Amino acid sequence: MIQDLCAQHDVDERGGLQPPGWMDDSEEARLRSSVAYSQWLIARDSKCTPLKSLQGKIWQQGFTSGELRGEVFPDVPRAFERWRRQGKIIGIYSSGSVVAQQLLFRTTRSGDLTSFISAFFDTRVGAKNEQESYKKIAASLSSAPQHFLFISDAVKEIEAAQSAGMQAVLCDRDPGSASSRGQCEAIHSFDNLIPD
Repeated sequence: MIQDLCAQHDVDERGGLQPPGWMDDSEEARLRSSVAYSQWLIARDSKCTPLKSLQGKIWQQGFTSGELRGEVFPDVPRAFERWRRQGKIIGIYSSGSVVAQQLLFRTTRSGDLTSFISAFFDTRVGAKNEQESYKKIAASLSSAPQHFLFISDAVKEIEAAQSAGMQAVLCDRDPGSASSRGQCEAIHSFDNLIPD
């Protein structure tokens, strides 16, 4: 984990992002550097894989102890059940690690929803605002991008999925926030998406 953070630190440093200094002269120095750098990444809302992996391990401890539980909107389990009846394949693509995604969907008030989900993707396929990431997802499921419907609450992700050839819909849970949508049409619930 520390090695991965150190490698990402080097990438950020070469990219001119000016992360906090990295000390490598002892185990304690590496640990302190990892903590300072991780806090810097969090403050920047970084989606880099080493940080998401670290967060996934922390979440795993919280979910395993019962201190954390997954939260989903009430329409999500209904939609998952409906889509399974329709023979749809459900995949999740998140900047959170695959482990964190599985823990979240396993511990919801509606029960374990992971049985509905066929594939989990995280930043190892690429950034969510890059076209190539969506092409990799389609290829990994042996299907053309146009056979996918991608749903997100982020306009840049919708645009990236569309540029890869996917159908994409913005899910804006706050109907009053139309100004953040740009040109995207939005749904506010999964209830009417792909109806029976």
